[in-house]
This record gives sequence, structure tokens and C-alpha cells, in this order.
Amino acid sequence: MRRVIGIIRNIFLALSAAIVVLAGVLAFNVFSHGSRQLQVAAVPKSQVDAQGAAARLAEAIRFRTISSYEKPEQHADALRGMQAHIEKSFPAFHAAAKREVVADYSLLYTWQGSDPKAQPIGLLAHQDVVPVAPGTDKDWQHPPYDGVIADGFIWGRGAWDDKGNLYSMLEAAETLAKAGFKPKRSIYFAFGHDEEVAGTRGAKSIAGLLASRGVKFDFVIDEGLLITDGLVKGLDKPAALIGLAEKGYTTLVLNAVATPGHSSMPPRDTAIGMMAAALARLEDHRLPLQIRGTVAEMFDTLAPEMKGINRVALSNLWLFRPLLLREFAKTGPTEATVRTTTALTIFNAGDKDNVLPGHAEATVNFRLIPGDTQASVTEHVRETIRNDRITIKPFPGNTDPPPVTGTASPSYQMLNRTIREIFPDVIVAPGLMVAATDSRHYVGVTDKIFRFSPVRANGEDLKRFHGTNERLSIEGYADMIRFYRRLLENAAG
Repeated sequence: MRRVIGIIRNIFLALSAAIVVLAGVLAFNVFSHGSRQLQVAAVPKSQVDAQGAAARLAEAIRFRTISSYEKPEQHADALRGMQAHIEKSFPAFHAAAKREVVADYSLLYTWQGSDPKAQPIGLLAHQDVVPVAPGTDKDWQHPPYDGVIADGFIWGRGAWDDKGNLYSMLEAAETLAKAGFKPKRSIYFAFGHDEEVAGTRGAKSIAGLLASRGVKFDFVIDEGLLITDGLVKGLDKPAALIGLAEKGYTTLVLNAVATPGHSSMPPRDTAIGMMAAALARLEDHRLPLQIRGTVAEMFDTLAPEMKGINRVALSNLWLFRPLLLREFAKTGPTEATVRTTTALTIFNAGDKDNVLPGHAEATVNFRLIPGDTQASVTEHVRETIRNDRITIKPFPGNTDPPPVTGTASPSYQMLNRTIREIFPDVIVAPGLMVAATDSRHYVGVTDKIFRFSPVRANGEDLKRFHGTNERLSIEGYADMIRFYRRLLENAAG
């Protein structure tokens, strides 16, 4: 009995020692993990004609610049009308910069710098918008293309995505041009016209033209992650996330072939049945959750700014990674950060209730985290469905994830500093852009791509992207203009 008690005591002492060691390791990682935030003094708010700027953006919204992959000319008049409005609204900028039209409807401006040895920079935005979902016009508080200013907001499709960015860049450039600003390095403004349908005509053509001229950017900045308020658990300050990485885009079309016939004599394997089983397997066997690369660096940067168990968990991913992944898997927006997502988007089969169709077609869209490729995802689909009677065809416009931008460059530090000068209450961290942007077409002319939209957003705001009641606050829009003005001063002044 004494021996048993001794064994139990030794086990208890060993467990106690292990707990003490574990607690010590956790505490060490927490307290040795210092803040990575730059110490920056806020700059005084520059004067902005917020009401005038809001009126110009509202007028831009009234041009229905809806892009279409199949019918690229369908809204040509709207694009030309908005471009005429841009030229009329920003005369000082147009006097200072050279304007070119690329691929019929995209715009490229060059504001020549005084130092020919300095690498130029690029500011990107897109002119086009997504359509309003059929039947939802009545759900809008104000008609989606009326460009209404009410209750402190500019309402309408494109206010956020992406005319707000485009016009705030031009507002900032106009203000600087009027003040006699002379950039030391050249600044390019590139405004594609078909970003919402992959940017293969607009942004890709602009990037190709620049490459043919030997232009090499120090960096480009495009629409992207936002200043999120209340969306990062454990963080009591807004988080300004700079997209240093972007997901790849891969759409695969699956086609199941079977013998057509009368519904009274169905075979064992039907086209619809095979396709339904294949799609169910894809949803049941999704690609794995992972924390790596930019997402891991984001957690590493946010950890010291958090409190309580959240700080402990993010400072000790070696232990809490499975719990964190389980938490992120609970909602679509958070899951998309740590997984190559699988989305079943289109299903077509049959046209009569008593006829077995000869084929069933489905479209599946994947957004690839860096590290996955079109080839690896296609192989995943083939291995998962395990049916040679289903063909797999890639969709035009598919892209692998673009290269990841590092945080060590002076350009990233400059952007980080600029954000904190204009938004002194925020925490700045790198992040992963889960949607596709025009910037992916610029990998041949720069090795530093930043995806950041300088505007505050909460959970309700995020629902408005590509959704109902898209709007931008006038106050937030004024801060966007201030941000781009400061960015141009810091980067090219």
C-alpha cells in the first residue's frame, strides 16, 4: 500500500511540475511577445470639402458601370459618361497628369516625378460595379443607382466597391495639384473597367502595357482589407489589416455524362445522381484548415494587443492552434481566412420532368490560400469525387495565389506609418485578402502589392458589399481622401 501511495505521489508531483513548466512557457511567450506597433504622432486633419466630394461621388454612382464577361460593351455609355465626369471634376489633376485610355475603357494616368531614378508607385481602383440582385431593388432604402446623400451617407451601388476608393484618390490628387505639389517619383493611377469579371480586359491590359514600357513599381496599392471595428475577438481597438497576400481564384466546371432516357426506366447511375454525389463529397471533404504564412504573421502581430485568454492563445499557437482553427471554422468569413474554400455556385441538368438528362453540369469555385495551386485543387477534386464519368474543366481567368509581400520593406513601413497618422486609434497588422482584386495582374511589374481600403467597417457594413443598401459615410469618405493625400505626400513628396 505504501508503494502505491508513493507511485501516486510521484505521478502527482510530476503532473504538478509539468503544469508549472507549461504555465511558465505560456507566460514567457505572452510577456516576451512585445507590441509591433509603430509609435507615430497623429497628423492634424487636413481640410476636406466633404460635402462637395460626397456630391461628386454620388453623381459617379448614377453611372451604371456594370461589367459583364459575356457582354463587355453593354454599359459602354455609362463608362464613357463617368469618365467625362472624372475629367470635368478634377481639372487640376488632369492638367498635371497624362491621361491614356487602355483597352477601350480603362484609364491610366501618369503624374511625372522630378527624380527619374526613383521607382514609381501605382494606385489602383476599378470603375465597374456588380449588378443588383434581381428582385431586390425594392429592399434598398434608397434606389441603388440614384446616388442619394442622406443621413450622413452616400448611398448606392459602388459607393464602397470601388468608386469610393477611385474618387477619393482623385480628390486627394486634385487637392495636391491645386496646392502645387510636385512628386519626386512618378505616380501612376490605373483604373480598370472589368475587375468584377476578373479584370482580364482592363487591369491585365494596363499591366501588360506598363511591362512593355519597362515600368517597374516600387509598390502598388489596391482595394482590399479594411479598418474593422469589433470584428477581431479580444481586440478592443479597430484593426487596420493590410492585405499582403491574396487568395487565388479557381473555378472548375464538372460534367457528368449518362445515357438519356425515359424516367419510367431509370438506370442505376443517372447524370444528376452522380453529380449530386460528387458535389456532396466535395462539401464533406473540404481542403484542410491551416494557419501559415501571412495569417500566422497577422496573429503574431495582433497577439500583444489583446487581453486575457485571447492573448495567451495567439502567443502560443504551438498549443492552441487546433482550438483556434475550430473557432475560425464556425463562420464563413473567419473560415475563409484559414482554408481554401469550396463553393458550389451553379447546377444545370434536365429540362422535363419525365426525361432523364444525358448530362449534368456543376460549377465549383475555390478561393486558394497561398501554398495551394490550381493544379493541387484540381487533383483534390479528382481524388475526392473518384468518378471517371465526370469531367473536370478549368474556367478562363483562373489564377494561382500571387506572391506574398513581405513586411520588412520601407514601403510597408511607410504605409503602416501613414495609416497610424490618419487613424491613430487603430492597430495595424498584415492580413490575407480572401477575394480577388485587379492587383494580381500586376505581379509582373512589382514585387510589393498592398491591398487596403482606408475605411472603417463593422459587421453590418460587411453585409452591404455586393449586397443591399451599399453606402459610405461622408465622414469616412473624408478620411479616405485624407489618407490618400498623406500617402502621396509620404511616398512621393
